[in-house]
Amino acid sequence: MTIKPQLARLGLFDAKVPRYTSYPTAPHFNNDVGADLFGDWISGLAPGSSVSLYVHVPFCRRLCWFCACRTQGTQTDNPVIAYVDVLKAELDLLAAHLPEGVTLSRLHWGGGTPTLLNPDLMRDLAGRILDIVPLGPDAEFSVEIDPNEIDEARLDALAEAGMNRASIGVQDFDDEIQKTIGRIQSYDTTRDAANMIRARGIKSLNADILYGLPHQTKARMTESVQKLLSLNPDRVALYGYAHVPWMAKRQQMIPSDALPTPEQRLELFETARRLFLWDKYAEIGIDHFATQEDGLTRALRAGRLKRNFQGYTDDQAPVLIGLGASSISRFPQGYAQNASATSVHTKAIREGRFSTARGHLFKGQDILRSRLIEALMCDFRIDSAEIRRDHDISASELRQMYTTANAAFDGLLRVDDSGLFIPPEARALTRMIARSFDAYDLSKAGHSSAI
Repeated sequence: MTIKPQLARLGLFDAKVPRYTSYPTAPHFNNDVGADLFGDWISGLAPGSSVSLYVHVPFCRRLCWFCACRTQGTQTDNPVIAYVDVLKAELDLLAAHLPEGVTLSRLHWGGGTPTLLNPDLMRDLAGRILDIVPLGPDAEFSVEIDPNEIDEARLDALAEAGMNRASIGVQDFDDEIQKTIGRIQSYDTTRDAANMIRARGIKSLNADILYGLPHQTKARMTESVQKLLSLNPDRVALYGYAHVPWMAKRQQMIPSDALPTPEQRLELFETARRLFLWDKYAEIGIDHFATQEDGLTRALRAGRLKRNFQGYTDDQAPVLIGLGASSISRFPQGYAQNASATSVHTKAIREGRFSTARGHLFKGQDILRSRLIEALMCDFRIDSAEIRRDHDISASELRQMYTTANAAFDGLLRVDDSGLFIPPEARALTRMIARSFDAYDLSKAGHSSAI
């Protein structure tokens, strides 16, 4: 039996599973975490510790049909200006709770379109953030940049503020595909944005590209990847397009009959993957690629690769604080998520309180299972010695977990005294294998295709 029929028989082409950027996943968050507890978690940080900060900007000039992010369209700057004022008030709340000497390991602006901000707003926001939580040694300040919504002045402002990593969305360069997903962005526009970024000494460039889009073929995938490679990105996220029109109403604009089948999605992924590997990129987890010198590659080699809401990271900070509507924070005690609706978030902040609407308190085996899943997603292996060193679990119980997972996948996994290993031919099943270690009821939430 060749591996593809075996993958089909094991359910790869039918399964819907989490992406496991958190554990438990966000659909399992509840009302156990509120604003007061969130504030207590911040106040309880060790003085002089290092944290990461995510700032969400939920505005776009246009709403791309393929996108399922929490965003809203605006043709004027008025709501953006008002939102930045709210972010600054939220930062003041943060400052009132933070112990002395806390610094930033990572600062990331996402959205939406953070580059919607005009240069003065960018300087104002960045200045307020760094006055409250300065960048620590070797810190990264990254911003998601829309090549259609950037210019010299805004890049100057970001570079002056300390941005040292930029992330550009590509999706696909094919004209027909761009029209079908409502995202018109030429190669020339993308190339010019990349050149402007690098001209300011910003050496680290990330790019996102999608497989599984309508009308995508292996030939079109090949052409788009080759164009992307000509821009020499340091990191590439090769994400599978998640078609969830029942959740993201704008995706109803995309014809479902033009989407590739699950089997074709795997072929598209493999086509792109081979091109990145041929160009000497290192394979990072299930869907990222990086140059040999990039921090992700170094972290992978050193066994320090992590996974969070932005995907794979080399950030070692134990705390991630999210600011802005819908942002999620992670602490050693659990997760906290801000109100998703911008209006609800704004009202809370203007009343002088955090907008924390839900979250999850870690309990039982949450932290253990979170690490098991992260190890599989990052390294395709679980090191039994590490797990037993850091968690309260017996060798026999851990081995039974491995045995149960392996039995569900026809013995494709390698299990021995050192741990569990997913061989290369079975790595398309990684998210499904990770699900074997998930103790929560997955029927409560819709998830994306396993491939």
